[in-house]
Amino acid sequence: MIPSAPALLLLSLLHVLAADNPRHFRIGGVLSSTENEQTFNKTIQELNEQKEYVSRASTLYVSTIRMEENPIRTALNVCKYLVNSQVYAMVVSHPSTGDISPAAVSYTSGFYHIPVVGITSRDSAFSDKNIHGSFLRTVPPYSHQADVWVDLLKMLGYTQVIFMHSSDADGRSVSSRFLAQAQTMDSTDTDMKVEEVVEFEPGLKTFTEQLKLVRSLQSRVYLLYASQNDSEVIFHDAAFLNMTEVGYVWIVTEQALAASTVPKGVLGFRLSASDETKHIKDSLYVLAAALKEMSQKENITEAPKDCNNTGDGWETGKTLFKYIRKQVLFDGQTGKVAFDDNGDRINAEYDVINTDSTRTKRIVGKYAYSKSLERMELKLKTSDIIWPGGSNVKPDGVKIPTHLKVLTLQEQPFVYSRRLERGQKCDDSETRCPWHNTTGEDVEFCCWGYCIDLLNKLSERVNFTFDLFLSPDGEFGDYVSRNVSGKKEWTGMIGELVRERADMIAAPLTINPERAAFIEFSKPFKYQGITILEKRQPRASTLVSFLQPFKHTLWVLVLVSVHVVALVLYLLDRFSPFGRQASRDSGNAEDDALNLSSAMWFAYGVLLNSGIGDGTPRSFSARVLGMVWAGFAMIIIASYTANLAAFLVLDRPQTRLSGINDARLRNPMENFSYATVKGSAVDMYFRRQVELSNMYRTMEGKQFTSAEEAIKAVINGSLNAFIWDSSRLEFEAAQNCALVTAGELFGRSGYGIGLKKDSPWANHVTLAILQFHESGYMEQLDNRWIFQNRKECETREKAPATLGLKNMAGVFILVLAGIAGGCALIIIEIIYKRHKIRSQRKLALAKNAADRWRGAVECRPPKASEGDPPAAVRLATAGNLSPLQKRRRLRQSRQHARHNGEPGFSADPFGTDFSSAFSWSSPDVRQRVLQPPPPPARRKMTILDA
Repeated sequence: MIPSAPALLLLSLLHVLAADNPRHFRIGGVLSSTENEQTFNKTIQELNEQKEYVSRASTLYVSTIRMEENPIRTALNVCKYLVNSQVYAMVVSHPSTGDISPAAVSYTSGFYHIPVVGITSRDSAFSDKNIHGSFLRTVPPYSHQADVWVDLLKMLGYTQVIFMHSSDADGRSVSSRFLAQAQTMDSTDTDMKVEEVVEFEPGLKTFTEQLKLVRSLQSRVYLLYASQNDSEVIFHDAAFLNMTEVGYVWIVTEQALAASTVPKGVLGFRLSASDETKHIKDSLYVLAAALKEMSQKENITEAPKDCNNTGDGWETGKTLFKYIRKQVLFDGQTGKVAFDDNGDRINAEYDVINTDSTRTKRIVGKYAYSKSLERMELKLKTSDIIWPGGSNVKPDGVKIPTHLKVLTLQEQPFVYSRRLERGQKCDDSETRCPWHNTTGEDVEFCCWGYCIDLLNKLSERVNFTFDLFLSPDGEFGDYVSRNVSGKKEWTGMIGELVRERADMIAAPLTINPERAAFIEFSKPFKYQGITILEKRQPRASTLVSFLQPFKHTLWVLVLVSVHVVALVLYLLDRFSPFGRQASRDSGNAEDDALNLSSAMWFAYGVLLNSGIGDGTPRSFSARVLGMVWAGFAMIIIASYTANLAAFLVLDRPQTRLSGINDARLRNPMENFSYATVKGSAVDMYFRRQVELSNMYRTMEGKQFTSAEEAIKAVINGSLNAFIWDSSRLEFEAAQNCALVTAGELFGRSGYGIGLKKDSPWANHVTLAILQFHESGYMEQLDNRWIFQNRKECETREKAPATLGLKNMAGVFILVLAGIAGGCALIIIEIIYKRHKIRSQRKLALAKNAADRWRGAVECRPPKASEGDPPAAVRLATAGNLSPLQKRRRLRQSRQHARHNGEPGFSADPFGTDFSSAFSWSSPDVRQRVLQPPPPPARRKMTILDA
C-alpha cells in the first residue's frame, strides 16, 4: 500500500524531528543501597541492548547518588550531581530512616519539571499535583487499600462497618476513598453502610474512650487505618475491653499489621512486590519506553544543567511526564504497571494476611490483576482464616440487640388504644404503650389489636424483648422540606426510625418505594390495596314509588287503552244486530243495554279486578273484545305485581361510585368531595402517579390528619368519599353497615414491619412472618380482628327490605285523594239534588192548583160564556155523572196534569179558590189539562210476575 502525501509529509517531519533530538539520555537515581545502585546500572545496560525500548540511535546513561536522611543534603546532592549532569528523569528510593527525603527530591526536580518516579513513597501527599507536579510512583498510596477493603467486605458479606482512622492526611485520604467506594456499592447490587466514622488524633496514649464508643454501636466489623505506633496502643486497649474476642472482625492496613500487639485473627494487606530492585527495573523500563515514544513524536530540548539557572522551566519535562503517565507495562516485575491521572500506581497486587493464634502472619488470599477478566480480582481462602478469639467460624459482624424500642399508632383494627387513668393498669390481653409527645408530656396508654398480637408472636419466635411506644406525632411519616434549611426530612414514626430513635415499627405500615429507600421492610404480613369508602346510598323512595314498575310511557298507554277499549265496546254493542239494536227491535226495555258509561265501568272493572255489574256487552263481537281485554289486564296486573316486588321488597342499596375511574373523581365537582390522609402512603401514591395528578391537586387542600377523622366525616355526610387502605375500609364497612366500599382495588401493596436500614433483625422477622403465613396464624388474626362482624352485615344485607310508609306513601295519598274526591262529589250531588227538589216543588204546587181548579169546575154547572173551559171539561164535570164518575174523571185529569209537570194541583180537589195559581185562559194550561193521560209504562216481566 502506497502511503498518501500527508502521511509521507508526517513521516518526513518525524524523521526531521528525530534527527534534531538528543541521542543520549541520562537517567538519575537516588537510591538507598549499593545493591539498588548495581541493579540500576545493570538494568540500564539491558535496556540499551533491547531496541524495543531504546532506539538504535539513542543511548541511556546513568547517574546515581545515595539517599541521605537529611532532606536538605539530599536536595543539594540532587542539584550538584544529577541536575548538573542533565538528567531527563530520576528514580528515587527512601532512606533507611525517615520519609522526608523523597519529598525533597520531588521539590527540587519539580522546580525544573524533571519527572521523578518513586519506588517506595506511599504517602498520600505525593498525589497532590499542585505540590508534587512531576512525581509518579510504582507503588500505590496507602489510600488505595480502600479498594481492597471494599472487595474483601463484599466477599465476606459484611455490609455494616465502623471505620476508624487517624486525622492526618493519609487517614483522611483513606476515609474519603473508602466512603466513595461504599457509595458506589450502594448504587449497584450491594448495600454498604458505614455505621460510624471515628477520627482520632495520632500519638494518643490511650484510645479507650473511642473504643467504648465503637463498642456501643451495632456493627462488629472494624476497619482501622493507623500508624504502627498508634496501632499498638489501640490493640492493647481493645484487648483490655474484650474487643478482640469471638464475634469481632478487625481489618487493618499494612502499618497496623506491623504492630507488635496485633491480636490473633486480624485481617490485613501487604504489597506482594515490596522488593525495591523489582520496582527499580519496572520504573526504568517505563522511562525508557516513554523516552523512545517521545523522541519519535516530539521535539526534545536538552535537560536543565544548572540549579542556579531559574529560567522559564523545562517544557520537555512536562511532556515527558505525560508520556510516562500513559505507559502500561503488562508483564512487569511487580505485575501490571499503570498510572492514574495523579501518577499513582494502579493495579497493584496485595497479599491478604491473617494472624493466627501465635500471631504469625499467614497469606490467605491474593488481590491481583486478572488478564482474563481484565480487572483486579480477589481470591480468598475463607476456610483458612482464623477469626478473633481463635474461632474458625466467620462472625456475623453485628451485635444483635435483644431489647428493642418499638413504635406504633392507633389504627383500627390493627391497633386499639385506651388512656389509663391514675392507678389503672393494663389488662392481660393489652400491652403498655406510653405516649411521649414532642412537648415532653408523658401519657400512659394500653394497646391491643392485630399488630400487637403479631408483635408478641414475633418476640416469642425471634427471641427478643421490646418496649412499645405510641408515635410522638401520631403520624406514619412524610418526606417534607424544612422551612429553614430546605432539607427534606422524614416525620412521624419513619423519621424516628431513620434517626435511630427506635428499632422497629409494628403498625399497618404500607410498603412503598419512598419509604424503602430509607428504612428496611420485612415481607408483607398482609396484602392489601387502595379502595374508596362512601356512605351507603339507598334508592330514594318517592310519593310515586308504586308507579316505578312501569315507565311513564307505559302508564300513558294503559290509560289510553282503557278508554279506547271502552269506546270500542260501546260502539260494537250499539251497532251490532245482536246487541242494543236487537233489544230495541224485540220490544225489550233498554235499561240494561250497554251505554258509554257502562262500557267505561266495564273496562276499568276488568283492569282493576273490581267487579263488572249489570252493564256487560251483549253482542258476540263486543264480548270477544272483552275477553281479549281481560287477558291484557291479567298480563299487565301480573307484570306490575312482579316488578313492584322487585322495586320495593327487594330494593338493595347501591353504591354511587364505580371505582377510581369514576367521572366524579376524575373530573372534580363542587358538590362532591373526597380526600385521604396527609403524608400517608396513599397520599404518596397519588403524588407519584402522573395520571392521578388532577385528583391529587383536588384532594391536596382537603386532606385529613388521621383515618378516624375522615371516616367520621363520611358517616356524618361532610365527606362524600374517603380513599384509604382496603383492609381498614373493609373493616369499617363490616362494622358499620351504613358504609360501603366502592369499586375494585388499585395500587396493590402490603403491610410490613418497619426496621432500621440494614437491621440484623430484618431476615429473622421476614422468616418468622413467612412461617406464620404457612402455619395459618395470619389467617387467624384476620378472622379475629378484621372479619369479626362481616357475616352479620352480610346476613342483614341479604334479608329482604321491609316496606314502610316511605315506600308506600304514594298509595295512601292516592286513597286519600280518592276519599277527598268522593267527598267533593257528594257535596256537588247534594247541591244538585236540592236544586232539583226545589224545581219539583214548584211544579207540584202548580199541579195541585190545577187539580183544585178542576175539582171546583166539576162541581159547577157548565156555562157557555167567553173564557169558559172547553166542552170536554164541562162534559167531564156535568151533573148527569155520578159523584164516583166525576171523581174518577177528575183523578185522570189530575194525573194527566201531574205527568206533564203542571204546577198548582193539589191532592185535594175541594180546596179553596185557586184562580191565583194559574189562569185558565193560559193556552199552555188549557192544553195540558185537556191532553189525555199517557198510557201506563210497560214494565219487563220478571220471574215473580210470572
